[in-house]
Amino acid sequence: MSVPPGRLDACLECGSDLRVCLNCVSYDPRAAEQCRDQRAELVGDKHLGNFCEWFDFARREFAPPREGSSREEAARAQLNKLLGD
Repeated sequence: MSVPPGRLDACLECGSDLRVCLNCVSYDPRAAEQCRDQRAELVGDKHLGNFCEWFDFARREFAPPREGSSREEAARAQLNKLLGD
């Protein structure tokens, strides 16, 4: 059993905080306040470390983004096609 990251723990590669809403199993961008756990207090900056006592580290496999398949690129291409650029 692994210990969840602490408030000050950061990624060894990029230095980003680990104990953030975006890494929690309860994080859901479609839910109210982007959290499915109704006990949790509102956290404004979802990408910064916080003290949420309901934090549970999401275990998922990292998949790097594929080149040329991002939603942003598709949206830009569609806009350029619409505007004739």
